[in-house]
Amino acid sequence: MRPWIALGLCLSFLAPFPAPAAGKSDTAKEQRWAKEIAPLIFQGRAEWLKTKGGERFFSIYTPARGPTVYGGVILLHGMGANPDWTDVIRPLRTGLADRGWATLSLQMPVLPNSAVPKDYIPLFPDVAPRIEAGIAFLRAKKIAPIMLVGHSLGAAMGAWFLAHTPRSGIRAFVGIGMSGGPAPKSPLDTAASLGKIHLPVLDLYGSRDFRAVLSGAPRRAAAARAAGEHGYEQVEVDGAGHFFRDLDGPLITRVSGWLHKYARHPATAPNG
Repeated sequence: MRPWIALGLCLSFLAPFPAPAAGKSDTAKEQRWAKEIAPLIFQGRAEWLKTKGGERFFSIYTPARGPTVYGGVILLHGMGANPDWTDVIRPLRTGLADRGWATLSLQMPVLPNSAVPKDYIPLFPDVAPRIEAGIAFLRAKKIAPIMLVGHSLGAAMGAWFLAHTPRSGIRAFVGIGMSGGPAPKSPLDTAASLGKIHLPVLDLYGSRDFRAVLSGAPRRAAAARAAGEHGYEQVEVDGAGHFFRDLDGPLITRVSGWLHKYARHPATAPNG
């Protein structure tokens, strides 16, 4: 099975719906995700955020457990998925909260199941407003520092955002399962984005990841290190595939441990 097919499977929504306009997220699909997910959230709660342009979108906020909050983590899911996706996203959303991080998992722009990665390129202008809305939400709760964690296409979106938003306020970035784009310097080209990021980055992937992720590792590392010494680390997790199935614990431990290095001093902050 080709990687983009695996990334785009959303089997719960096979009924036909009108295709979204070119360059626009499938908002009907976003609303279906929210309607299905919101009643089933047992840890955390649904939040509807609004961009500066007035776009309303779904997210899940999960307060940190206990009195100590190390900071906030914004999570970006992969292609065609949602803020409570079973693989990678939900384990991090709840697992990081259990370890002292308030998490905010955002619904990113999505397309129909038939879409391939390059079809998402016109949607990248919609990425920054959503991440910025997430940052504003956490800041309103006086939660700091704020970290950004993305998986697969979400990692490409996060890297692209940081490359084009140098004063975002994000302290550190974790890209899980990053690969290259269909053409150099496209929004999907994570190496090109990493070459413009000047903050700590954890480039995390599995030894059994997709070929594009594995083959692109040397180029990602070279681009990030050419940008300067900003705390870039590249880690391959032995035995892990693109979705880290059956490895939720090691994934949470690895991400949480790395983020703690850049949290500075733990601070007591509101959790609600």
